[in-house]
Amino acid sequence: MGTVNDATTQSTRASATRELILTAAERLFAEHGVLAVSNRQVSEAAGQGNNTAVGYHFGTKADLVRAIARKHSAPIEELRQRMVAEIADSTDVRDWIGCLIRPVTEHLAAVGSPTWFARFGAQVMTDPSLRQIMVDESLSSPSLVRIVEGLYRCLPDLPDDVRAERADMARQLLVHMVAERERALADGTPTPRATWAEAADGIVDALVGMWQAPITTYKREGDEP
Repeated sequence: MGTVNDATTQSTRASATRELILTAAERLFAEHGVLAVSNRQVSEAAGQGNNTAVGYHFGTKADLVRAIARKHSAPIEELRQRMVAEIADSTDVRDWIGCLIRPVTEHLAAVGSPTWFARFGAQVMTDPSLRQIMVDESLSSPSLVRIVEGLYRCLPDLPDDVRAERADMARQLLVHMVAERERALADGTPTPRATWAEAADGIVDALVGMWQAPITTYKREGDEP
């Protein structure tokens, strides 16, 4: 019996340590960049006397980044699935973009200020050696696949190259606008919108306009007059 209790206590302690490390790493990575922060600094910020704690519990820095991403992707995915189910087979661009944006902002609102995940994501997405981790996490989301398919169904006449270009623009706007608002809230500086819900409205408005914007066409050599 004592052995079982000891094992349970040890497992509980390990889980608590992992959570402390995840929280400390997320904050430090968000504020300073992933490559600028050492495992030693993460261990110290997490209150761990053993400087090898990060490696012991997570492995490489890439593994730690992936663990932070997954900590947040699970509740965001749950929100997305609910929203996608609610709009069914909508033909409204705004509905699909709302399903893309609002789960992120709702999650951040639920976590409560200060949050670091948006800034963490922005740091990782601009790091060539780690960006693929966030991309892979997104591609593994069933609801995100449905959102992209639903959005593209609403825009059947959009050329493939323009579609790819605007998808990149949408990703940049989402990642960095949410990160900027999170940074402003953490610093106590004014924000254009009072709440995360209102911030989502602004981003959705902008993205709807972007996806439906007119396309400039070019006459190339060899085209018929």
